[in-house]
Amino acid sequence: MVWAIFAHGDSDGVSSAALVSAFLEWRGQESRVVFTHPVGLLNDLREFADSCEGLFVVDVALDELHMSELLRVLSVFSENRVVIYVDHHPVPEGFEVPKSLVWIHDLCCSASELTFRYLSGLGLDLEYSRVALYGALGDYLDETSWVKHEMSRWDRRAVYLEAGILTQGLEGSRRDYEFKRRVVSHLASNKLPSTMNELVEKSLIQAVKDENLRIWVKNNVVRHGGVSYVVNPPGSIGRAANYAKIYGEARVGIAAEERGDIYVMSLRGGPEVDLNKVLREISRKLGIHGGGHPVAAGARVKKEQFQEFLGELIERVK
Repeated sequence: MVWAIFAHGDSDGVSSAALVSAFLEWRGQESRVVFTHPVGLLNDLREFADSCEGLFVVDVALDELHMSELLRVLSVFSENRVVIYVDHHPVPEGFEVPKSLVWIHDLCCSASELTFRYLSGLGLDLEYSRVALYGALGDYLDETSWVKHEMSRWDRRAVYLEAGILTQGLEGSRRDYEFKRRVVSHLASNKLPSTMNELVEKSLIQAVKDENLRIWVKNNVVRHGGVSYVVNPPGSIGRAANYAKIYGEARVGIAAEERGDIYVMSLRGGPEVDLNKVLREISRKLGIHGGGHPVAAGARVKKEQFQEFLGELIERVK
């Protein structure tokens, strides 16, 4: 039996995919990993899912505009195969879980924590909690009771080192999906990230790039109202958005990257602004893609809509 694993490409998604891969291998089942994102999941399912006998989706938020069709497609797939969806992002308004779908969802924690807790209940070796910790740390979700308990079973400093190497190395890989599949395979064997030379090299290079990025954002950030932003930063848009918030002294920081005629954006905020709620409101009004976590989210807009989007965001941030 071959399973398809659809996963986000950051450390939380990669760790979750590795846990699923390890579990399926233990069960004597094959799997292949497809890296995807909220906007691309629907098309990826249509392209890759038909040839598989089971589906696992991990750490992929539901897109506001695609939700109805996505749920319809998942319902069709789950009529004659097992479909398991593990996620920790807030869901859009009006969401109802299809009856035939195995839906594992909680805002409490990382997708890798949820994945491990589910699979360990089905027999996954408890030693894989370390892999789940990498994902939790990479997603800044290391304050849960589960993480604190599991940290007591490992050397904390070693886990932080390994999680840092994994997170930085993946950030330095961006859309190199073949490399990320090799990382999934490495982690699925419960091997340390630090024993994968290519991953270590990428993480060291990324550390230098991140420092250069910080300085670039500091010198190029633009502020409007309670929002500050940068366009086409030379590095991670997630980190650039955080630096834009810090150096723009704003409630929300944005980093936008040009891809053809659209801007792909990452946004970072604080507890006073629920970015997921705000972006989903703007998504319904402007017909754009947007959503995520309350303090860390993403959006995609046409270039000609950017100023309108910015105006809508500033009004809500007030």
